[in-house]
Amino acid sequence: MILLRHGQSEFNAVYSTTRVDPGIEDPVLTAAGEQQAADAGDRLGAIDLCRIVASPYKRTLRTAEVVADALGLPVSVEPLVREHAVFSCDIGTPASELRRRWPTFDLGDLPEIWWPRLGESDAEVQARCEHFRQSAAALADWPRLLVVTHWGFIRGLTGEEVANGTALHFDPVSASTRKVVSPARAC
Repeated sequence: MILLRHGQSEFNAVYSTTRVDPGIEDPVLTAAGEQQAADAGDRLGAIDLCRIVASPYKRTLRTAEVVADALGLPVSVEPLVREHAVFSCDIGTPASELRRRWPTFDLGDLPEIWWPRLGESDAEVQARCEHFRQSAAALADWPRLLVVTHWGFIRGLTGEEVANGTALHFDPVSASTRKVVSPARAC
């Protein structure tokens, strides 16, 4: 499978320079983030993918939307691949609003308030990552799956710390990774 970190968000743009939480809940992509998503769609076109799974945050859904439009793929939402709930950006948007904004995405039975309380522990993230890894390993189509997710989830799953727009190949059976695509622009 391919793990793709979402494009740069409004939160990332501030936090990366100040290291201070700017208080932006569920931020959208910046212009640079939109470009990173478009670039990812271009680069991932050479890989035989069949569907996209995305975290329910707006920054991942928008990244998934741009990539899905470029590749003609369906998108489903999976809260297991959400961010490590630590900052204001990890407060989500109610499912009813997400359904209105992305009516073609499969949100399944996503609860109205789907995000956890802030202060999610590293152990909780590790347990969530392991649950996802085991579930993904059982999927017949995992080699053709694109997962649009977050820095904290990718780090918890793979041990890798990646920039916005970076894609990694991840084998959930062996838990091995290798860099597939570097971002066109560093953030």
